[in-house]
Amino acid sequence: MSETYQPRSGVDDEGIEADVGLDRENVFPVTPYLGIDMVEELWLCRKCGEELGDATESYKRGLLVNERDPDEVHRPLIGEEYKYTYAPDSDWCRLIEYYCPSCATQVETEYLPPGHPPANDIQPDIDWLREHHMEDDE
Repeated sequence: MSETYQPRSGVDDEGIEADVGLDRENVFPVTPYLGIDMVEELWLCRKCGEELGDATESYKRGLLVNERDPDEVHRPLIGEEYKYTYAPDSDWCRLIEYYCPSCATQVETEYLPPGHPPANDIQPDIDWLREHHMEDDE
């Protein structure tokens, strides 16, 4: 990682940061753990600065993926003797976790049917962000 990456503490104007984030002018925060380098057009982990890939593609391509059975996470709260619980049916649902390959921060979690491709949930308009992000810096 470059020396320009400095850990940042506190909360930003939207209140989405805790003790994560990069204090770097050209990084636009998208989520608490994802940012876009507006100069290089790259997804970045905001905790460690790892480059995750082209910002015009899904950020999930640059992350480590772990598939879990929902029963591992959603244990029955009403007792083992009951046939039905509030846990998603593991025949119909998988829990997909995405992690930064450098610092292992969990960046995203989604529930998908088995065999379903990852959701493309963030499609940033880089030109619009650059225009408005760079405008705020001047």
